[in-house]
Amino acid sequence: MYQQANLLGQESSPYLRQHAHNPVHWRPWGKLALQEARETGKPILLSVGYAACHWCHVMAHECFEDQQVADLMNAHYVNIKVDREERPDIDQIYMAALGAMGEQGGWPLTMFLTQDAKPFWGGTYFPKNSRYGRPGFMDVLQSIDRVWREDHARVVQNVDALTDHVSARLDAKATAVPLDKQLFDQFAANIAGMIDMKKGGLSGAPKFPNAPFMDTLWLSWLRNGNTQHRDAFLKSLRTMLQGGIYDHLGGGLSRYSVDDDWLVPHFEKMLYDNAQFIRHATYAYAETKDELFRIRIEETVDWLRREMLANGARFASSLDADSEGEEGRFYVWSASEISDAAEFQAFRTTYDVTSEGNWEGKTILNRLKSPDAFNTDTEADLLKVRQILFAQREKRIHPNRDDKSLTDWNGLMIRALTEASRVFQRSDWLELAISSYRSISESMIDGRLPHSVLGQSRLFPGLSSDYAAMINAAVSLYEATQEKTFLSDASHWLEALDRWHLTADGNYALSASDSTDVIIRVRGDQDEAIPSATGQILESIIRLATTTADYALQQRVEQLAENAIGRVLEQRYGQAGVLNSASLLLEPMKLVLVTPDREHPLIRAADSRSDPRRTDIWIRFEENTKIELVPGAGELIIKKPAAYLCRGFVCLAPVETAEALAELLKPKPSEH
Repeated sequence: MYQQANLLGQESSPYLRQHAHNPVHWRPWGKLALQEARETGKPILLSVGYAACHWCHVMAHECFEDQQVADLMNAHYVNIKVDREERPDIDQIYMAALGAMGEQGGWPLTMFLTQDAKPFWGGTYFPKNSRYGRPGFMDVLQSIDRVWREDHARVVQNVDALTDHVSARLDAKATAVPLDKQLFDQFAANIAGMIDMKKGGLSGAPKFPNAPFMDTLWLSWLRNGNTQHRDAFLKSLRTMLQGGIYDHLGGGLSRYSVDDDWLVPHFEKMLYDNAQFIRHATYAYAETKDELFRIRIEETVDWLRREMLANGARFASSLDADSEGEEGRFYVWSASEISDAAEFQAFRTTYDVTSEGNWEGKTILNRLKSPDAFNTDTEADLLKVRQILFAQREKRIHPNRDDKSLTDWNGLMIRALTEASRVFQRSDWLELAISSYRSISESMIDGRLPHSVLGQSRLFPGLSSDYAAMINAAVSLYEATQEKTFLSDASHWLEALDRWHLTADGNYALSASDSTDVIIRVRGDQDEAIPSATGQILESIIRLATTTADYALQQRVEQLAENAIGRVLEQRYGQAGVLNSASLLLEPMKLVLVTPDREHPLIRAADSRSDPRRTDIWIRFEENTKIELVPGAGELIIKKPAAYLCRGFVCLAPVETAEALAELLKPKPSEH
């Protein structure tokens, strides 16, 4: 007899623990829950969400906290709760199934499965009773139960076909396609054609930061000198960083804007969005020297230190959108809460504070109507008012924080902080990155990374994205410090990636080979708000191969990229990450800096020009030093400090001054 109780109380996910006191007899995903379904003959009700999801909280309050709903769920279903951030492999399988049913995806994801965990019906948010044109959850539960009992053949008839369809999408097989610059350029042109050049971002609402598309535009600018793509990137970034999607008092970017003006955010803050925006703002500052980008990075790193350190080192996952049961309550203002004294007038004008408000009678602070910086004195006065309002806001009840530390998301942030530390010469940011890196590294058991850590709880096995993100973080830390232990770590993680995630056909799967609780081992080709696992794997191996001058590894990753491009052309949706990473193979770049010390002007010139295509290697200069720039090309004798830029298997003439190196590294606009 299975325990008639809620079993989420000891789970590692704060999101699951939030549901531990529901009257629903929730189970965590795993062998025991699947076994219970098989032995009781009940279908599975799978609910997937995450801690910062507003509508997940709404459905939880309306349905899962309701005894009448819980009684129906407990009587007729094995109820399983999944945190999509802990188990993106599970989420991808059943979200793809929902899409195959012709339904629009989103969270909460509500799926009904057979005892073998194969999907047969689903949806997203359901109110308890019919509302918003949606069927009530009570009616859904009773209808599914009736069909399951009285027309079971109808249920199972299409299950295998649906599962095969999902498998074909997520575990796709395709013929390898050679690298072709025209493919990458056409993809970038397609993305640019979708950009709203007045407001930035993709045209229409809602507006997401959409980091993989932003990467596409920036790589096209670097590769081809396409100024239209550069300007689309910069316009999008500037507008979102002046919009309401950015927290102008506390720092940090929200997940997306529900309107097409970047004004009204979905107020949750995610670690991954902020990692990617820090990288993008670092590129933008290196290109433009616009102080907006520096200021936003500084404000956001301050927020990370103040609010997002889960154990003093690792980063937490997210902050909720809601506080006191209301979305955005912590962040919005009524006009009466902001003084109308003379010293506040410039602030009220600049940040769009009016008596009627700009959202549901409240004000979301933004600079969309005053995007350009004022003189130094005015900006100093605005800062004073922001500090006053920040102190006032701190007295409010804060949104909850999801304290779990996800390895791949931390890897993204470690890399972002490391790259920014070089451009802005901030050793404290580098120390913050190294502290997180060490904490994640110390969470390993038997050489394997966990996907998630919360207190003493660790969720194994990790995902392929965890190893890829940490390889990328390690290579970036090596570039910043030139400490070879980071390259040793990267090599170790590649070995673990190969051991646990390499598939029989020579590609990679998102789930480990000993993950026995999934019906499909998905490839991990599809982007979400971050580049796909496959995209991250390709980039990490390319960078490691370039840094270590491993020609065999370089050849191997070329084959992986061609395999992945073949799948992309079959799928044709949501795979910018694969294309962006594969494009790096067109011309791998390595900058070798031979100087007497790390304070040399050549080092500073390299640090100030961040380029995602390039890896930097430092060699201490000693007179008549011998180096091999390209494997098998023979040694050079170095007679004076210099920088050598190699593209593919061709190295340019050395440059000896910081000015010459800065000019060499600067992207050049095309003449077309």
